[in-house]
Amino acid sequence: MDTSDRDSSAQPVSNDPQELDEELLSDWYIQQQEQAAESSLNSDQDESESGVHYEYVLEDAEDDDDDDDEDYHDAEDGEDTETEREVAGLLTSNGDDDDGEENEEDSDDADDALDGVQAILDGAGIGWLSRAQVMALLRGRNIGSILVEEGDDGEFLSFGARRRRRAPPDPNRFPKVPSEKGIELMHSGVFGATDARVHKQKQLARRILDRELGFDTRVDRQKNQDMMAQNMLPSNRAEMIVHYDSPVYSGQFSEDGNFFYACGHDFKVRMYDTSNPYNWKYYKTVEYPFGQWTLTDASLSPDNKWLAYTSIHSSVCLAPTDPNDRGDPYTLNLDAGRGGHRGYHNFGIWSVRFSGDGRELVAGTNKCSIIVYDIESRTVLHDVQGHEDDVNAVCFADKSSPHILYSGSDDTTIKVWDRRSMGDGRPAGAFIGHTEGLTYIDSKGDGRYILSNGKDQTMKLWDLRNVMSTDRFSELNPTQHTAGRGFDYRMGVYNDDDWEPHPSGDNSVVTFRGHKVLQTLIRCHFSPPSSTNSRYVYSGSQDGKVWIYNMDATVASVIDVNKATRGSRTSQRRRVFYYDESPSWRTCVRDASWHPNAPLLVASAWNGAGASFGTCSVHSFNEADDDEAEPRMGRSVDEQLRTDPSLKDV
Repeated sequence: MDTSDRDSSAQPVSNDPQELDEELLSDWYIQQQEQAAESSLNSDQDESESGVHYEYVLEDAEDDDDDDDEDYHDAEDGEDTETEREVAGLLTSNGDDDDGEENEEDSDDADDALDGVQAILDGAGIGWLSRAQVMALLRGRNIGSILVEEGDDGEFLSFGARRRRRAPPDPNRFPKVPSEKGIELMHSGVFGATDARVHKQKQLARRILDRELGFDTRVDRQKNQDMMAQNMLPSNRAEMIVHYDSPVYSGQFSEDGNFFYACGHDFKVRMYDTSNPYNWKYYKTVEYPFGQWTLTDASLSPDNKWLAYTSIHSSVCLAPTDPNDRGDPYTLNLDAGRGGHRGYHNFGIWSVRFSGDGRELVAGTNKCSIIVYDIESRTVLHDVQGHEDDVNAVCFADKSSPHILYSGSDDTTIKVWDRRSMGDGRPAGAFIGHTEGLTYIDSKGDGRYILSNGKDQTMKLWDLRNVMSTDRFSELNPTQHTAGRGFDYRMGVYNDDDWEPHPSGDNSVVTFRGHKVLQTLIRCHFSPPSSTNSRYVYSGSQDGKVWIYNMDATVASVIDVNKATRGSRTSQRRRVFYYDESPSWRTCVRDASWHPNAPLLVASAWNGAGASFGTCSVHSFNEADDDEAEPRMGRSVDEQLRTDPSLKDV
């Protein structure tokens, strides 16, 4: 029945908008019932006459979401409402062929679709769907999932239709913990010393005594010193909590530990003197003059004299770290073609890094490209479309060499690039194994190992010796299996039942699981060689914690930043931030940085009421909940390290 042929008596007569919606929706349900009945009758007749079987599935009448508003007419305007999905017959053969498995899958899909249609039709007879629910049905790609979504009133939409349950996934599909490869690495000497083979491990006090007495051999003394360093893990209680009025997106120590910077949602970077890591001094604040949404990344030059920082914009700001230099930052426009043409904000930058010699910058952009920029000549040397989606992270393989660099993308891959041959746009190799986009990558700095965080809730360790060749990558085309998966890490909750190994394989060495990579681009890092003997890897987490892992994928420690900072801000002032729906104290640790020379870690977080503020909490090794040293533990200070009556020591 065509909606244009409706009898005038079926038109709504109420002036109340809500009743008007309900009457039109009722007409729509009746039309769907009549159409389904007619289609069912015709299919039965055709099947009995021709011996050919018809199955009914839902087909998208239009896949482009941009046309939704044009296709759908609001019922309040008195116009006819039409569904974007229609019931159509698919002709299938009853004969046997080589596509039997595919036909069985199609049949299952058709049954599921019929269940969804029947649920909608049954719903018309027992109650009303809200206008928002109907819109969800019209726009949704999977009607079955919408029918069991939780509504605004907290009750599930269910009209008694049979919902097909898939078989439970294989519980052994996850990588084994502890990882055998990781155990080999722990005993290799590359990632710290180990005394796991000793029947009884020494306590820290005994190691200190042995060191002072000096009875052991030189080799034993060195091993004893290494074990002391790597066993001094930061504790839960914070030494100091630095508060900001905006969420903190990243914070890192310099390589020598004398400098720390924190990037905020308010487009400002605060710099601190941390030559004494337990007694910070405020340096200065620099600002990004025309940023969009937030600061996305920052990088210190190798000599610590310059800080490059970015936003969702095509320009990089370059500011001196000298506290006496109060001038405006320099602006480097990376939106310049090879012909010298300069555009304006044609893309945004997600990640930026200085080269090992400090002469170049490499950036990852939201136009799927990697840009290499010469600072002295202020020219773009390379602009390579190296990925199929946003490039969220870039880094160099070796801090002393500018030649090999990595890029991590939302297309789930890591590409390896040789700086000397980037002109042809061809990568030197690739890593595959993540099934969702990457949020961050970090190099160990030895030219061999790399660490990545993924939206599939895994962190992976890679070895450059296991890199996949470009020809093999092109042959497998691994991104075809992960394109369009559609998981929205910003708002969704990842279902572990949906996780499966990458169909094209996984050339990572170790996979770490436990932390939550949700809501934002969570960062991960290698622990430093001096203060931890490179023993661990660690990551921020949406659950308000810093997760520290051994190299065999077991959890070494978890720092609960939410617990350590809860109640440290007494101000009731609260802003709406991101997808904030709760006024409770919430914490999302976006970044963390381990001091290179001290057993101390700084967690940079969204924090406070609804996670609408920010903190940098300092956590150090401490065997007790408190100590007698000065400054005292648990003190709260503002962004310039001053006391504030709205801040509370914890």
